[in-house]
Amino acid sequence: MITGRVEPTLMADQVYGVLRDAIMSGELPGGARLRVRDVAAQVGTSVMPVREAIRRLEEAGLAERVPHKGAVVKSVSVEELVDIYDVRRLLEVEAARLGVASISADDCDRMQVEFESMRAAIDQRHVVGHIDRDEALLAILYRAAGNRVLVDTIAGLWSHCRLYKIMGAHAALEQAADGDALWRYQAELIDAARRRDVETAASITAMSITAVTDRLRAALEAESGVHAD
Repeated sequence: MITGRVEPTLMADQVYGVLRDAIMSGELPGGARLRVRDVAAQVGTSVMPVREAIRRLEEAGLAERVPHKGAVVKSVSVEELVDIYDVRRLLEVEAARLGVASISADDCDRMQVEFESMRAAIDQRHVVGHIDRDEALLAILYRAAGNRVLVDTIAGLWSHCRLYKIMGAHAALEQAADGDALWRYQAELIDAARRRDVETAASITAMSITAVTDRLRAALEAESGVHAD
C-alpha cells in the first residue's frame, strides 16, 4: 500500500517522488509489483504519469521488468551487492581521504550533530532515520573534498543500494542490542576528521563498507541457502 498521494493534474515527477519515497522507506519492498492502474488509484492520478514514473524508476535502478509480472521493485542479490559495494568502497575511500584533508572545524561540528541524531534514530530502532542521518553525516565530509561529480556519483550509488542499506541496518540491530555496528565507524571517522588524519579516515571508510558488505552477503546467502564464491 502506497500512502503518498498527489493531485490528478500533477506531473510524473510528483508520482515518481511518491514511489521513490515508498521504496526508499521500505514501504514498497523488493519484488513488490508496480501495477499501473493500482498505483494510479492509490496516489490519485491518471495512468500516464504513473507509466512515466515507473519508467524513471527503472532508469534509476529502483525497479525492473520481470516476465509475466511487469514492473517490480528491484530485488537484491549477492552479485549486485558485491558490484555496488566494491564501487562504493573505491569512491568513498577517496572521498573520505580528500574530504578530511580539507574539512573545516565547523563541518566537523555539523557531522557530530548528524551523528547524535543518527544515534537517537538507532536507539528508537528507526532504520530509515538512521540511514538518512548517516548519509547526511558522510555527505558533509565528502562535500569538503570539493568535487561535486564525486559526491553526486556516490549519492546515486546510495539511492541504488537503498534496499541493501535497509536490510543491513536491520541485520545489525538483530546482532547487537545497541546497534554498535551502525555508529562505531562513524564516531571514529569524525575523530579522524577533527585530527585531519587522512589515512585513518580512508582506512575507517574501507573497513566500514567491507563490514557491511560481509554482513549483507551473509544475510543474503542465508536467505537463499546458497554460498557465493
